[in-house]
Amino acid sequence: MVVGKVSEFIGSLYYLCVTLLRFKNIMKLKNYLLLFALLLVVGVRAQVPSGNKYPKREFRGAWIQAVNGQFKGIPTGKLKQTLIDQLNSLQGAGINAIIFQVRPEADALYASLHEPWSRFLTGTQGQIPSPMWDPMQFMIEECRKRNMEFHAWINPYRVKTSLKNQLAPEHIYHQHPEWFVTYGDQLYFDPALPESRDYICKIVTDIVSRYDVDAIHMDDYFYPYPVKGMDFPDDASFARYGGGFTNKADWRRSNVNVLIKKLHETIRAVKPWVKFGISPFGIYRNQKSDPLGSDTNGLQNYDDLYADVLLWAREGWIDYNIPQIYWEIGHKAADYETLVKWWATHSENRPLFIGQSVPNTIQHADPKNPSINQLPRKMALQRAYQTIGGSCQWYASAVVENQGRYRDALVSEYHKYPALIPVFDFMDDKAPGKVRKMKKVWTEDGYVLFWTAPKAETEMDKAVRYVVYRFSGKEKVNLDDPSHIVAITSNPFYKLPYETGKTKHRYVVTALDRLHNESKSVSKKVKL
Repeated sequence: MVVGKVSEFIGSLYYLCVTLLRFKNIMKLKNYLLLFALLLVVGVRAQVPSGNKYPKREFRGAWIQAVNGQFKGIPTGKLKQTLIDQLNSLQGAGINAIIFQVRPEADALYASLHEPWSRFLTGTQGQIPSPMWDPMQFMIEECRKRNMEFHAWINPYRVKTSLKNQLAPEHIYHQHPEWFVTYGDQLYFDPALPESRDYICKIVTDIVSRYDVDAIHMDDYFYPYPVKGMDFPDDASFARYGGGFTNKADWRRSNVNVLIKKLHETIRAVKPWVKFGISPFGIYRNQKSDPLGSDTNGLQNYDDLYADVLLWAREGWIDYNIPQIYWEIGHKAADYETLVKWWATHSENRPLFIGQSVPNTIQHADPKNPSINQLPRKMALQRAYQTIGGSCQWYASAVVENQGRYRDALVSEYHKYPALIPVFDFMDDKAPGKVRKMKKVWTEDGYVLFWTAPKAETEMDKAVRYVVYRFSGKEKVNLDDPSHIVAITSNPFYKLPYETGKTKHRYVVTALDRLHNESKSVSKKVKL
């Protein structure tokens, strides 16, 4: 194990040397030394096993998609109940964040001020739900009840997944057809146009300003996946906007970079506590394209989708990264273990979570133990690196359906205890004040522990939820041990379990703000 870590680190040093050679004509010796020192710090940190079997903080997300048609034409009451059942099951499996698709084709699974209702909800784009309801608002409220984060998942450029799909009369395409291009069997906003970027930012502004979302989320669809033998039709746009670029690929990347930066600035300006996250395709670049790339052979974010994800993280334009590492351990072209290690080394000082494929994981055996599937080894890998702060499950229904007893394993082992969302200290590192006036009160429902929210001057300082810990009378208080968490709640009270009235317990309560900074603790000894 140690030898493996050393070899990985030596490999990282090799990558640094390659990078330095690229810039040998413009960098001074002190810059070389600074970069070398930085790699020593960051590289070692990325490769040190966390050794935490049950981490107190871990992102445990799940994607709920619309494009598979699971909502289409379902009666409102039945769909609401289905979503409630899904959330209950996911909550029971320890999931603490929901990524919900709200904008599949420049349309909406919410009451948009600018775009038509999605056909993935009603069956016909532009058709209002009957009876009227707002799926995004509904999901936000239900996630709040379960103390889950809600991330609004949008697709920026895609307008038609198939040209045969009909657009509603009020769709923006009919007002500005010049903003769009056809590629293969699909329709897209032209990423080169300032009008496209302004419009997408307007949509995000509408969502963030009117809905209590925790994050805006985008997946892997930037420039479209390549169609064999067909180039993306942007010659005219390149002629108009490509000044200063001799390479069209660099220009395309620049177009996406401008959008990502602009979106980040837009979100921060509206609500500075709302995160902006990306879930890119699992390969950044292959080594055959770049010595810094992973030892893989597959489609590349940088070269094929024109998504320079590492640049976005390095520049602080995204707040978290969830690469979709949907392959198995031992995959010939894209080995899971190789990619997890590569991303762990290239987190670029931004929160990194791993996109897990439930079906792929349960369908493949552990190469070292063919009698079990790959979940144990994948979870061990995920938790082996300090730069990896959790994972997200593709797809939520697969967890709910307990495919391959995946959910059972989360409940009994990997999510055995609750976990707080990792802190985003680059956004906010100030914890809320302590809870006040904590006391035990007898009610008709039994003993209840009450407290008062700490005072706050700004929205960022407010306590939005609380963590309740329980310890036996003589037990040492250790707030880093999640096995002592008995509740994460938005309520300023907790119903105490009455036993014999003679057993001593210590209850400890802390406050969390919107970005999960945890306050100092307040404790109360009680006999129950």
